[in-house]
Amino acid sequence: MALFWKKDNKEPLEPQYYPSATNIPVLNYKVFYMSKLQKVLLFIAGFAVGAAVGYLFYGGIGVDEFGRPTLLTIILDVVICGTLGVIAGIGIQPIVTKSIIAKRKKTLALQFRDMLEALSTSLSSGKNVTDSFNAVLEDMRIQYEEDAFIINELEAILAGVNSNINIEELLVDFGERSGNDDILSFGNVFEICYRKGGNINDTVRGTHDVLSEKMGIAEDIETTVSANKLEQNIMIIMPIALIGVIKLMSPEFSNNFVTPAGIISSTVAILFFVIAYFIGRRILDIKV
Repeated sequence: MALFWKKDNKEPLEPQYYPSATNIPVLNYKVFYMSKLQKVLLFIAGFAVGAAVGYLFYGGIGVDEFGRPTLLTIILDVVICGTLGVIAGIGIQPIVTKSIIAKRKKTLALQFRDMLEALSTSLSSGKNVTDSFNAVLEDMRIQYEEDAFIINELEAILAGVNSNINIEELLVDFGERSGNDDILSFGNVFEICYRKGGNINDTVRGTHDVLSEKMGIAEDIETTVSANKLEQNIMIIMPIALIGVIKLMSPEFSNNFVTPAGIISSTVAILFFVIAYFIGRRILDIKV
């Protein structure tokens, strides 16, 4: 199994795709690696925003007594804006990566819940496990696009079954790659029931009910805190917008921002807002 390695060659990184038992590439939902083009474009976007904010807060330092920019002003503008731009360009990448992984896991959980519902219906109609999974695949193709996560997983599972690989092993592998405890638990319970002759339909229905309840609670929580998240984002944007308005409407007053006291005050205020933002994100990130 191929692995990526960190630059220090000490800790292996999980691959984006694993080869399945039938050599079909299957997705590892726990990681996401950007392409070089994506990294470059994201860095440029982050750099532009960071440099613009840096210039807004710190641009114009070192002007002469008549308010005209000097060589020191140009050097400081380039250094400060460039530094903040690089920090923003680098810092935005793990934030976007984490967001993509979370969104992908959420999408997979929703699709998996629908799969369980269809699977329970098929099993209740008297079909065996293999025929039920085949029927579920056709149902999922009706509900989702062909490149949906659950369709790819079902195709990999059925390809493994057709190659005489135990279906419970394929489901456990799916659960391990999903990064979702409920999917992994389903795979483990399914494995025990299938080998011991337990009631598979009860297992599927029970997992579906638990997953649906958790998702319902998560949606209620998301609805409750959505207003707070919006307020948090507004509070982050407000200082930037306020400084921009002040510098646009009152250039003379804005000169106070490039004095030593103004620079210190702006820096402290920015640090407080950044710290408050991340604390707020942790508070509002409620796990179910």
